[in-house]
Amino acid sequence: MKVLVLVSGGIDSTTCLALAVDKYGRENVSALSMYYGQKHDKELACAKKVAKVYEVDYMELNLSSIFAQSNCSLLRHSSEDIPKESYADQLDKRDGVPVSTYVPFRNGLFLASAASIALSKECSLIYYGAHSDDAAGNAYPDCSSSFNNAMNDAIYIGSGNQVKIEAPFVNMTKKDVVAKGIELSVPYELTWSCYEGHEKPCGVCATCIDRQRAFEENGVKDPLLMQEEKK
Repeated sequence: MKVLVLVSGGIDSTTCLALAVDKYGRENVSALSMYYGQKHDKELACAKKVAKVYEVDYMELNLSSIFAQSNCSLLRHSSEDIPKESYADQLDKRDGVPVSTYVPFRNGLFLASAASIALSKECSLIYYGAHSDDAAGNAYPDCSSSFNNAMNDAIYIGSGNQVKIEAPFVNMTKKDVVAKGIELSVPYELTWSCYEGHEKPCGVCATCIDRQRAFEENGVKDPLLMQEEKK
C-alpha cells in the first residue's frame, strides 16, 4: 500500500502524516503540499521540515491561479483582514455562510489534484487531516464527513477504482487529534497553524485559538510556544 498525504505544516496534517508513516512505513508514504496564494508561506516551510523529519518523499504544487478571483481573507491579494475571533463567534454573524477564511472548494481541488498525482505515483490511498471541529457550524463544509464520502466516491470511480481517500480524523475533535499526535510523538514544535506569517503565532485568530485549546484540553503546553519562549 502506497499512501499520498496532503500536508500543510499544521498539527492536523502533520498528525495525519505521522499516522500514515506508523501504519504503512515511511518508504510507502509521500507528502504533498499546496501553495494556493495564502498570505504567507511559513506553513509550507514547516511542511517541508516535517517531511524531512519523517524521511518521506515531498512535493509542492502551485494552485494559486485558481483562487485569483476569490477575496477570501486567507489569500495574499484579499482586501479583507483575517478575523481575530473564534470560529463560533464568526459563525454567529454569518447566517450559515462559511467563515471568511474558507477558501472556495479548496479541499475539493486539493483532493482532485492529489488523485492525479497518486495515480502517477501508484498510490492507492490519499490521507488528509480534516476533523469535525472545522466542519462544525458549516465553517469549512469541505471538512465534513459527507463531503469526504462524496469525494471518495468520485475519486474512486474516476480513478478506475484505483484510488481512495481517507480522512482518519473526520469524526474526531482537534483535542482528539492532538491526543493521537502525542501518542505518536509528533514534533509539534515544527508545525505552524497561525493564519498570520509573523515570527510568533498571533494567538487571536481562530486557528490559534483552536490550537491552544486542543493542547490545554490534553493537559500539555503547545511545544511550539515552549520553543518560542526559549528564544
